[in-house]
Amino acid sequence: MKRLIEKGLMFGNLVEVSSPVLIDRYNRALKHLTGKTTALPDFHIDISGYSPEVGDELGDQLYLNPNGVNRQFILLTTEQKRAPLLGEKFSTTRPLLRRFIDENEPQLFALTAQDAVAGELDNSVFELGSPDRLFDIRRIEVRADTTRSHVANAQVLADKITRFQTAPDAWFDDVLIAEMIALARETGDVTRNPVALSPVAAEDASFWTAHFGGLYLFRAEDKSVVITTDPEVTTKADATYHLDQRNAIARFLDANGLVEPIIKARGVNGAAILRQKMDFILVDAAAELGRDVRDRRQLRSLAQQLGEALPDAYQGLAATLRWAEGAGPWPRIPSDHPAYFYLLRAASGPNRDMVNRLLSELAPLDVRQLFICHKQLFYRTYAGWPETKKAFVANFLEAEYQVDKAGARAALFGDEPAMEPADEPEDLIDIVGPWGAVRRMR
Repeated sequence: MKRLIEKGLMFGNLVEVSSPVLIDRYNRALKHLTGKTTALPDFHIDISGYSPEVGDELGDQLYLNPNGVNRQFILLTTEQKRAPLLGEKFSTTRPLLRRFIDENEPQLFALTAQDAVAGELDNSVFELGSPDRLFDIRRIEVRADTTRSHVANAQVLADKITRFQTAPDAWFDDVLIAEMIALARETGDVTRNPVALSPVAAEDASFWTAHFGGLYLFRAEDKSVVITTDPEVTTKADATYHLDQRNAIARFLDANGLVEPIIKARGVNGAAILRQKMDFILVDAAAELGRDVRDRRQLRSLAQQLGEALPDAYQGLAATLRWAEGAGPWPRIPSDHPAYFYLLRAASGPNRDMVNRLLSELAPLDVRQLFICHKQLFYRTYAGWPETKKAFVANFLEAEYQVDKAGARAALFGDEPAMEPADEPEDLIDIVGPWGAVRRMR
């Protein structure tokens, strides 16, 4: 993992905390949330304020995420919005925290200038004894305040000001006036500079969770579909599939408009993406054969040497590429073919990132997509690779992804999904609901 850390591919973009003032604020917030403090002279934090160094010191990597369910967070600066989320348990966590910071940035900037902001992603579920408890997570709301309760006190002060201005004889209420003066010392002038944080929440969202070995919960209205990585997991969803049930998963994704063929997607160079996926498959084949490959020229040479012994996934992508370049017929590649999921990307929509994460599990040799969409799985699989594959992949990601992350993501997956509600339904799939085909598949 040292190679990944040195190249900024692991623990990258964390926020350094080394100022005594910030450490003191962090400890106040940490004490407020957990009853613990850190004695470290410096450490690094992610978007939620979690620090791997503090986790090591406390002997608890879930010190801000008890039971892995209700994520707590500490904000020392709005710059944390650019940091990753380490130890991710739910795919909704980082987008929700990022949206909270974005929508409240001026207020948070002012608050963190004098104190830490501490809070929680509250979903009313405190433990997950079984997969069915996941269905009880219907609303996730961000709740936050400073350690000195600036936001709550500001609301109390605003209420007292209203009472002072409207209640009969309030001008002669010495107790009320004294309370207002005391609160104003903490909050400042809330009439000119209101201290309030806009509520941010997600309701009935589909999500991925690391619990139960990794599980995808798709839901809309009263229907739900679960895709699990553990074949022993069962749920009360309308349909539950394991990753090995490729035909059923393919039907579900296609019938509900969740995927599109890369080669036909608008605004991308589909042929270039397929070539890169073929290179990744060759890198894996070279590692299996104990061959050291360092560049694309050596990969092409290996492909020529292997000939018909090339992996089926490679040959399926090559056939599609020939069609795209006008050098061959459209290939018939069924959903149980090893190349099938390498040919897809998520369609635009609120579930785009989650579907791309799922596709990275179904097509794991595409190491770039795996790294971008499912870092936890990437790090786990990376640890078991031969050194030659580790070096090739790390060098590739440093040279062709790190230099322009946003551009690479846009080129591969399209524009970011909109935060606004979707337009009124127009076609049949939208009218019957995203999971309308589930009943037919059962």
